[in-house]
Amino acid sequence: MIAETVCSAVSAAGLGIAIVTAYRKRYLAAVRVAAYSLVPIGLVMTGVVEWLADTAFSPTAWAGFGVLGLAWVLFMTTRTVERRRGGTRKERRAAARAADRPDTVAPASAPSLGQGSRPATRPASRDDDFSDIEAILKKHGI
Repeated sequence: MIAETVCSAVSAAGLGIAIVTAYRKRYLAAVRVAAYSLVPIGLVMTGVVEWLADTAFSPTAWAGFGVLGLAWVLFMTTRTVERRRGGTRKERRAAARAADRPDTVAPASAPSLGQGSRPATRPASRDDDFSDIEAILKKHGI
């Protein structure tokens, strides 16, 4: 009852402001103010205000909001844990199966620059160079 009265008073005040605005020859602003001021009375007439007032003072409704909040927290917690583990169990099994198959190429990793700005110098031998190339070819399944 109080909520409906407050909404009606807000609508009446808004329409009064719209009339004063129109009197000052600001018609677009007056129509906009009138539109905003009709919203509260429209909500009263549709019953939304009564429903909101009943919900706001209902302990059962607040308990329901608490349960919904708890469900949301649990959902977000599971999503966070899932992301930290690297995906769902199904995704991890699929990745493991793909890694076991020899015809699958491993995904490329980001190049590493190492500690210094220049590559480390080491004595180069002909056998060592070819072993690196063989390792790269084996890595890519060639």
